[in-house]
Amino acid sequence: MSRDAPPLILASASPRRSALLRQLGVPHRVLVADIDERRLPAEPVAACVLRLARAKAAAVGARLPASQRASASVLGADTAVVLDDEMLGKPHTREPALAMLRRLSGREHRVLTGIALWRESGCEVALSDSTVRFRALDDEECERYWQSGEPRDKAGAYAIQGRAAAFIAELRGSYSGVMGLPLFETAGLLRQAGLTVWQEGSE
Repeated sequence: MSRDAPPLILASASPRRSALLRQLGVPHRVLVADIDERRLPAEPVAACVLRLARAKAAAVGARLPASQRASASVLGADTAVVLDDEMLGKPHTREPALAMLRRLSGREHRVLTGIALWRESGCEVALSDSTVRFRALDDEECERYWQSGEPRDKAGAYAIQGRAAAFIAELRGSYSGVMGLPLFETAGLLRQAGLTVWQEGSE
């Protein structure tokens, strides 16, 4: 990205995604997309996260003034925690969170993150698919984890970058993808679009 080019727009309110973009050295601003994030009937999970990532980026792109669209780049992302082909949601209260943690205990699950880079000329997408294995959890530590406040509004009721790191026995795939923005795939999309990572003064 040249000095005169507008910064990347991140179509997400997630502070984790913004922090990961800063880790790549990519200056950006945030505009939050407002879309229906429900999975369609019989929709494969991979297709769902890619569709939602594309929809978020396109929704923000459509809101830009016409004078900005030609040069704008909008990054959208969507993450799903999947167990038994069920997408686990973001619990707001104690009981659903504890139920999710009990289901994840001692088992493997998948974390899929779709990313989309929208430009007026088109939209490119990429998918990160990781496998995470939890060690066995007992009820007391699930309760203590809930009391920490960390599981609230997190897909699958956990944050790998937080205290839940102590639950992860094995990870096959992308750590940053499980966090919500796979950096390898993101950097690839940015490079394809002629955008630069590791920019000086981007902190």
